[in-house]
Amino acid sequence: MTEPKKQVLRLGLPKGSLQESTLALMAKAGWKVLTGSRSYVPRTEDPELELRLIRAQEISRYVEHGFLDAGITGADWIAENDSDVHEVCEIAYSKQTTNPARWVLAVPNGSPVRSVKDLQGKRIATELVGLTKRWLKENGVTADVEFSWGATEVKAPELVDAIVELTETGSSLRANNLRIVDTLVSSYPKLIANKQAWKNAWKRTKIETLALMLRGALAAEEKVGLKMNVRRSKLDGLLNNLPALRNPTVSPLAKSEWVAVETIIDEKVVHKIIPQLKAAGAEGIIEYPLNKVIY
Repeated sequence: MTEPKKQVLRLGLPKGSLQESTLALMAKAGWKVLTGSRSYVPRTEDPELELRLIRAQEISRYVEHGFLDAGITGADWIAENDSDVHEVCEIAYSKQTTNPARWVLAVPNGSPVRSVKDLQGKRIATELVGLTKRWLKENGVTADVEFSWGATEVKAPELVDAIVELTETGSSLRANNLRIVDTLVSSYPKLIANKQAWKNAWKRTKIETLALMLRGALAAEEKVGLKMNVRRSKLDGLLNNLPALRNPTVSPLAKSEWVAVETIIDEKVVHKIIPQLKAAGAEGIIEYPLNKVIY
């Protein structure tokens, strides 16, 4: 008897600037991805996933045409390629921060350009040619937009009048004596699917599972868990005074006059809340990291 054909989802992951943060998020979601220094075919222990490392600029096209069932790429490149794909969900992470990446218009510090209107008749270098042209048209500006193969920041002012470049913090632009004039688009990565793959029940379930775990892993990055013990007589006061503990888990301990309290809070407020917990009578306070938070 012939064995049934193994079900496999072909998933494209971004190679380049987003690669490390994407692989770290995949690992936290439950899929450890192993890559070689020059390999475009990474491995994972999940036999149902077939991975490819591809430039983010190209992933939406390969997903649209069915060479990939799904992929993670920026909303900017989906729009740039005008790709006809199913957008499963946004995954709000970036290369260095949790802020969206931005495509910005930048000019040399000494440039007279102060707004998009000042670009009339100018020359602009960018990798995002299609969106830049559409943006200029929407603003009634005619300019020469040329494709940049890289090192875009160093082309102004000798080769072009302005650039449209991707940035998170703006530090690279400032280092090259450039200032930001305007933002064309802000973009987070998205999980996308081929429309035919999305209609396949098995592949859709696999993609939805991937989306659930990725978003859970991302949500956990900004949260921590807290455990503590408190006398039962002080419990109401602790809960009434601390809105962050509105819906904690409260469990009895061996000593009937004590209870254990457990909750999840934003990591950024821990340093404020722990002293309040202590003052409200909490003891044995433990803070612990989280892998996933599923809502």
